[in-house]
Amino acid sequence: MATPVWHPQEEGVKEICGLLQEFRQPSVDQSRIWQQLQRCSQFPDFNNYLTFILCRAEGHSVEVRQAAGLLLKNNLKANYQAIAPAYQHYIKAELLPCLGSSDRHIRATVGTVISVVVQQVHVQGWPEIFQAIAQCLDSNDYNHMEGALDALSKICEDMPVELDSDVPGLSDRPINVFLPRLLQFFSSQHATLRKLSLGTVNQFIVSLPTALFINMDNYLQGLFSLADDPAPEVRKLVCAALVELLEVQPNFLQPHMRNVIEYMLQANQDGDEEVALESCEFWSAFCEARCTPELLREFLPRLITVLLTNMAYADDDEALVDADDDENGPDRDQDLKPRFHQSRVHGADGGNEEDEEDDDIINSWNLRKCSAAGLDILSTVFGDELLPVLMPLVQANLSQPTDAAWKAREAAVLALGAVAEGCINGLLPHLTQIVAFLVPLLEDKRPLVRSITCWTLSRYSKWIVQAVGHPDGHAQFDKVLTGLLRRILDSNKRVQEAACSAFATLEEEAAEELAPRLELILQHLMFAFGKYQRRNLRILYDAIGTLADAVGSELNEVKYLEILMPPLINKWQQLPDSDKDLFPLLECFTSIAQALGSGFSLYAEPVFVRCINLIRTQEVAKADPGRAGVAYDKEFIVCSLDLLSGLAEGLGSSIESLVSRSDLRDLLLQCCADDAADVRQSALALLGDLAKACAVHLQPHLPDFLNLAAKQLGSEVKDNVSVANNACWAIGEVAVKVRQEISPVVMNVITCLVPILTSTEGLNKSLLENSAITLGRLGWVCPDLVAPHMDHFMLAWCHALRSIRDDVEKEDAFRGLCAMVRLNPGGAVSAFVPMCEAIGSWHEIRSADLRSEIAQVLHGYKQLLSGPTWDQCMAALDPPMREKLVKKYQI
Repeated sequence: MATPVWHPQEEGVKEICGLLQEFRQPSVDQSRIWQQLQRCSQFPDFNNYLTFILCRAEGHSVEVRQAAGLLLKNNLKANYQAIAPAYQHYIKAELLPCLGSSDRHIRATVGTVISVVVQQVHVQGWPEIFQAIAQCLDSNDYNHMEGALDALSKICEDMPVELDSDVPGLSDRPINVFLPRLLQFFSSQHATLRKLSLGTVNQFIVSLPTALFINMDNYLQGLFSLADDPAPEVRKLVCAALVELLEVQPNFLQPHMRNVIEYMLQANQDGDEEVALESCEFWSAFCEARCTPELLREFLPRLITVLLTNMAYADDDEALVDADDDENGPDRDQDLKPRFHQSRVHGADGGNEEDEEDDDIINSWNLRKCSAAGLDILSTVFGDELLPVLMPLVQANLSQPTDAAWKAREAAVLALGAVAEGCINGLLPHLTQIVAFLVPLLEDKRPLVRSITCWTLSRYSKWIVQAVGHPDGHAQFDKVLTGLLRRILDSNKRVQEAACSAFATLEEEAAEELAPRLELILQHLMFAFGKYQRRNLRILYDAIGTLADAVGSELNEVKYLEILMPPLINKWQQLPDSDKDLFPLLECFTSIAQALGSGFSLYAEPVFVRCINLIRTQEVAKADPGRAGVAYDKEFIVCSLDLLSGLAEGLGSSIESLVSRSDLRDLLLQCCADDAADVRQSALALLGDLAKACAVHLQPHLPDFLNLAAKQLGSEVKDNVSVANNACWAIGEVAVKVRQEISPVVMNVITCLVPILTSTEGLNKSLLENSAITLGRLGWVCPDLVAPHMDHFMLAWCHALRSIRDDVEKEDAFRGLCAMVRLNPGGAVSAFVPMCEAIGSWHEIRSADLRSEIAQVLHGYKQLLSGPTWDQCMAALDPPMREKLVKKYQI
């Protein structure tokens, strides 16, 4: 029996159209209308009504029909499979004729809905749509061609790979059917059709189906024919295609590279900024694709001129609107960007990863920034070759003193910063002149000149600090430092931000050079603390924390603490437990606690108690936000755990009295088992720090802690490397404190560590080193358990030990090596040469006991191997390594 054809009730159409019309009114209670629409959606044929209104309700406004279409799209995306098959068929059948609707807005909405249906049923679930699109493309009717191209472009954007697959019901793969037609549209008289066809083909550059590979010459000819298209949106797509080809299929461009570079150079000066921006991406792509520099060399003089010109602020740059942002004006909500705390990383080389921060975080990507990024990466490829072209242009811009020429001056300063690293060899002899020119610009009338000067000086901070030992180097350093401190107190918020960020960079490089100037620095930073608003306070906290990291215990003097601590403690007390402004303050306190060590004990108890309360509150909020009175936010937990780690590291065993009077152990166990990786990461870091400071307070949960840590070293280690890294380090720290008590989990941990050490997948260096250290520590405290299995890991373990820097952790690992070899000397014979290389990796072993143990091991093997075998092993070592071992250990 045939399924009856669905027809809408006129009252239903009228009611839904009325609701959609009302929903569009700005003054109406939209939540009420939305609830009524949701009630309507309970009817199984509601989506049929929406389809009918979109496709057939020509008596209603286009806006209402579009609204119906967008609501239909969302419903299909969420619940397509739940719709009755007959209604699915109705929806698809109604959409097809509307591809060629006379109204372009309806066509566009229909194309969007069609692409959503294809996503749900996949290509094989609706072959008729591709037949319909092909018919429309061949129709010569503009509306049908445009509607079909629009739908096809959306389908290709969502699922390009599926279009290059065999489909039952179609004689050929969809891409094979459509690609020749799309290429023909490159020569259409209609700009929209040229744009849609080119944009659609571009979707296949990355996957490179056979159809495009075979037609690559035709595609490139089509691209080149569109290079000077009168429509800027088409020229933009040409540039985008050439950039993407360069990134993923550069070989196809190689024969045409000279012409492509010439074109991109012209496009980089296009009157349409979007075209210029798209083409500007080419220079970074060229360098990153490692194309032959020679291809670009002859164009450098013109290219650098274009880039420098484009680095000047455009008249409509949104940064110009904020340029005079006075410190007294309140921060807007949009100024307060989300911030993300980086969980603590511990152990070998842990925590040394640099934060890659956008140097100019206020505004969106634009031609100015893209040009500066291009100049930066070009300088890393061509180095000092750029300077004979660049420096005369920079000097010409800088020598324009009039206020009207400030944009040229600002662009010149930006260029000096952009090439600071790539061209440093050529610039270093002129560093004194560069700094002498930049420092006065810190006082420029224009805030944007002052702010970019801060950034550029920060780019040279490493070399400014290195020059301190040279004549006049101290005076130069002081000029930069005091200049940046003055700008930290600037009345312009943008300059404050740039100065704080630049000063933090200088602090990282200067370290102990800051100690004699600490009082001056603290006075400026804490004066800024009293005048900054929320946004820049966050950056100021970072500068204070970086200062503490840089100078360490030098900060632990009463006169400095009297300047530093009262404002911070006051802010700490003002902020409620639910205020996210606590995050950067917690981070700042973490650095200060580590720097001051026992000197932080005066402030420790209220800080410790607050952190415990924050964690406890958030654990409650996770289960029941109503009872907690705050919404759950794991970052409160992460920041609090990290501050407690800082306290444990700074106070050492003095933290024991605080831990013993708290429920930290139980809270920490919860955090080690948390679903969120960054919570586990910070919790495991604290576990290791508490093991070092007061391991006794981990009982009676020690087996639970160790099992949870070991669990992080399992099969998913690649997905959460930093969590595994901290888990591994924490197990090692616990092992050296509790010794034999760790024996129940030793084999479980060893079973996890060996695959990490023997992995060929290029795992994180820090994880490999921590794994090697922890394995050695377990071998030291439980050699009877680990030594029998040495032949499974000695080779990979010794390779990892070679790269670890000399420190106490490496000493522990080698104590483990010696302990295991004493019990099972045969287990290391097959890896004797790598073991010798690992021993030879020491620059200096400070422990006389360990030196003696290692010497005994080597002499023991000399006796064990004896004669020709020993000589062969020695011959396998590099001569310098062999001589080093013979000299140190008299073997």
